[in-house]
Amino acid sequence: MIKIIAVLCSLASPTNCHEQIVTTSDFAQISVQSCLMGAPQLAEWMNQHPAERLAAWRCVIGQQAGRGI
Repeated sequence: MIKIIAVLCSLASPTNCHEQIVTTSDFAQISVQSCLMGAPQLAEWMNQHPAERLAAWRCVIGQQAGRGI
């Protein structure tokens, strides 16, 4: 399983950031290469959440939990 974990910051409060699992390969066709290049699923997800800014993302393979900020 490959997860894209995004670090998102509120546009209204730029220091208010959190991690969010954007997608997993269980639900979308994601390869490690597409994840590392910024998978199209990430862009689609961001279009649906215009109140947040993408600060960073990472690819996680396996069942690892997200890190706190």
